[in-house]
Amino acid sequence: MSWNPALDPTIPMGDEVDRIEAVIIPRARDLGGFEVRRALPSAQRQMVGPFIFFDQFGPAEFLTGKGIDVRPHPHIGLATVTYLMSGRIHHRDSLGTDAWITPGEVNLMVAGQGITHSERSDGVTGPQTMFGLQTWLALPQDQEDAPAAFANAAAADLPLLEGEGKQVRLILGHGWGERAPVVTPSETLYADALLAPGAALPLPDDHEDRGVYVLTGAITVAGQDFAAGRMLVFRPGDRISVRAGVEGARMMVLGGATMDGPRHIWWNFVASSKDRIDAAREAWRAGDWRHGRFTLPAGDDAEFIPAPER
Repeated sequence: MSWNPALDPTIPMGDEVDRIEAVIIPRARDLGGFEVRRALPSAQRQMVGPFIFFDQFGPAEFLTGKGIDVRPHPHIGLATVTYLMSGRIHHRDSLGTDAWITPGEVNLMVAGQGITHSERSDGVTGPQTMFGLQTWLALPQDQEDAPAAFANAAAADLPLLEGEGKQVRLILGHGWGERAPVVTPSETLYADALLAPGAALPLPDDHEDRGVYVLTGAITVAGQDFAAGRMLVFRPGDRISVRAGVEGARMMVLGGATMDGPRHIWWNFVASSKDRIDAAREAWRAGDWRHGRFTLPAGDDAEFIPAPER
C-alpha cells in the first residue's frame, strides 16, 4: 500500500533543523525496585499536547516471584495510559476493575476527581521480561471534577497501518486517516511505530503538538541522528518525517492539542490549581476509605502508599 501520499515525506535538512523544538534526555528514576526513564515533565517541556508524564520502564528481567509491586495509590486530574511491549501487569482500581494488562493493548484510566489503583506482578509464574510505558494525560479544566472511568481496547481492535517498511499501531486519538477506539479526554495522538532500516515515516500535521520517543534503534531528522532514549518535540505546523537508521527503529509518536493552561504536579496529582492539589492531599492523608474522597481497590485494600511529607 502507499503510505498516505497526501502527507509529504520530506526529511528536513540543513536550516530546517529548527523544526526540532526540543531534544529531551530522560532522567533515571527508581520505581518499585527497578529503573525507569522519565522524559516528561522536563526542564524543556512540561507537556507535549496533553502528555504531562512519560516513563519508560525496562526492558528488565524478573526472576520468578519478582516484578512490579506498586501498592494502591491515588490520582486526580489526569488519565493514565499503560502500554506494554512485553510482560503482564495486574491492574486493580477503586472502580472495581480487576484486569491483566498485556502487550499491545491500551488501558486508559481517567482519574477525574479521584481514583485509586495498584499495579502488581502477583500471580505471574516463572521469570518474565518487563518492557513498557506509562504516560499521563492532563485533563482539561472542565473535566477535572468528572467521575473516574476505565477503558480497555485489545491490540486486535487498534488500527494497524502497514506499508513501505513501516508498521504503525494507533493507540489513542487520530492520525494517518485512522482513529483509535478508546475515547480520550482531549485531542490526542499516540502511536507505536516500527520502521525497517531506512524507512521514513511522515508525522500527521493536523495536531498542534507532536513528538517522538525512540525506544530502540535510531532515527535521523534534519541530518542528525538520535539514538534510543531520546524524545524529540517538533515545531507546530511543519511537515515532518523521520527516517530509521541502518538497524531500523521503534518509536512512540505522541502529541495532540495543547492544554488550556499550565498544570501543577505533586506526587500522583495533576491539577490546574494548587488548591485542588491541597484538597486531594488532605483527603488521602485522612484515610477515610468508607466515607472520604478516596477508596481502596477491592481485593487489594490491605495496604497503600502514604502521601509524602512534601
